[in-house]
Amino acid sequence: MANQYVVFQLDNELYGVEITQVRTIEKSLPLTRVPHAPNFVKGVCNLRGSVIPVMDLKKRLSLPETPDEEIDRIMIVNLGRFSVGMTIDAANDVVTIEPEDIEPSPSIISGINAEFIQGVAKVGNRLLIILDLQKILTLDQIDQLEKLN
Repeated sequence: MANQYVVFQLDNELYGVEITQVRTIEKSLPLTRVPHAPNFVKGVCNLRGSVIPVMDLKKRLSLPETPDEEIDRIMIVNLGRFSVGMTIDAANDVVTIEPEDIEPSPSIISGINAEFIQGVAKVGNRLLIILDLQKILTLDQIDQLEKLN
């Protein structure tokens, strides 16, 4: 059965996450820095009365970081029992992809650790890197982020 993926951009690459994990995509929100937070956490934001930790997805994926003043969008995703924001450059589309059209990822794609990648799919003439959000954070990091809520 086909799944839908939210397509977003980091630098010039396209990434996708299952639409069921995406809560909302917001224009840049004011962030409050939190002392002693993990180094990939930009801060926390107030989203309709809820405090949401926001992580720098580029930093987490070992990509070149974006200066704070250039953060354009924050994608709020559900990671198990809580929500976290992830900085993205742009949200592009929602696509439907058949499971057989997703190929296993090569060991390294664009310098990203392969453990974060569920697979790669062709979308038009471009490749879409499908992220596995369940592996983006370790259990220890999830515990640290939950304390920020």
